[in-house]
Amino acid sequence: MPELPIRIGQGFDVHAFGEGDFLMLGGVRVPHTQGVLAYSDGDVVIHALCDAMLGALALGDIGRHFQPSDPQWEGADSRLFLRQCQKMLQERGWRVGNADITVICERPKIGPHAAAIREVLAQDLGIALDDVGLKATTSETLGFTGRGEGIAALATVLLARP
Repeated sequence: MPELPIRIGQGFDVHAFGEGDFLMLGGVRVPHTQGVLAYSDGDVVIHALCDAMLGALALGDIGRHFQPSDPQWEGADSRLFLRQCQKMLQERGWRVGNADITVICERPKIGPHAAAIREVLAQDLGIALDDVGLKATTSETLGFTGRGEGIAALATVLLARP
């Protein structure tokens, strides 16, 4: 059976809030009253995006490639993960056609940081700014995100042959 020239992947990540005064979201330092509990920098946007990219190629999830038990990833900048996932795509003859990300939290407000996040992601993925969608929503005070206990992100990517 011939291979289709596109693939679609979906990713999800979540982190509980903890001590700190900022969050890393899409490679951007966002001021907040809390940080996140995570082994790396806890960037839910990039972690979800990496899972979507890896999933589209049936390569597992981010934890398979950047194991939390490996000391080299403690406190790591998640942009390293994204760049490595991008390299894995290219080595297999794929590129990101577009990415669509949704951040789920009550706070912080994502809107003031959306343009900067989109720019960082577009740069690291080597795609046009218009090919990176970023949205935010609350969970209407329901669940852990609604109670302000953490943050989550969903990502979908379309991969194409160059």
